[in-house]
Amino acid sequence: MPQKTIKLTIEYIGTNYCGWQFQPNGVSIQEVLEDRLKKITGRKVTVYGSGRTDSGVHAEGQVAHFKTEAALEAPLFQRALNHLLPEDIVISESVEAPAGFHAQHSSRGKRYRYTILNRKYPSAFLRPFAWLFPNNLDMDLMREAARHLAGTHDFASFQAAKSKTQSTVRDLTSLDIVKSGDTILLFFEGNGFLKHMARIMVGTLVDFGCGKKRPEEMKEIIEARDRKKAGRTAPPHGLCLERVFY
Repeated sequence: MPQKTIKLTIEYIGTNYCGWQFQPNGVSIQEVLEDRLKKITGRKVTVYGSGRTDSGVHAEGQVAHFKTEAALEAPLFQRALNHLLPEDIVISESVEAPAGFHAQHSSRGKRYRYTILNRKYPSAFLRPFAWLFPNNLDMDLMREAARHLAGTHDFASFQAAKSKTQSTVRDLTSLDIVKSGDTILLFFEGNGFLKHMARIMVGTLVDFGCGKKRPEEMKEIIEARDRKKAGRTAPPHGLCLERVFY
């Protein structure tokens, strides 16, 4: 059988995993997928994701691909995998992709969502998916500060310390902040994200929302290109990869 490329769209709750990529200290999404695909195809299969998600981070639209010579038609991989996968990992789509498709290198951008529960007490339902932040947050201050982040910048101030990246310039095409009741949603869309970038932006914007910084100081944080100038790294469980663009 000729080799074909299978593109998977994947939902997962990251709570019980050490992230997307293989790690020596825990079970990863990639590891689970490769294990189940070996059971289906009878051969070792390497799964390539659109990018890493950290330990505890969730996904509604992670994309991955693998190559196989198995006779199984592409849509049937969805059914076979969902039969074998744990209930916190689900394949929402399985299609055959062009031979040159690569989940990471073919990507044009990503969209993330971060959820903050802004009240004094937790939620039994939202606990795994939202950062409980008890202090009042000023939406106007957060939105005004966020305006400085949109666009093409060197985001070195928003990259995890000691990260090794050739270029820290990224294009953040949109950053929207929406409040509904006591839930705050932050939507980040861009051509690429540095390690912890979305979570550091959230932590920094929360500082603005608390009145610790004036909105115009965001420009100074960006220009400093210094991680120490930005705010805390928001907890991973509030972050979800919504979609990968191709």
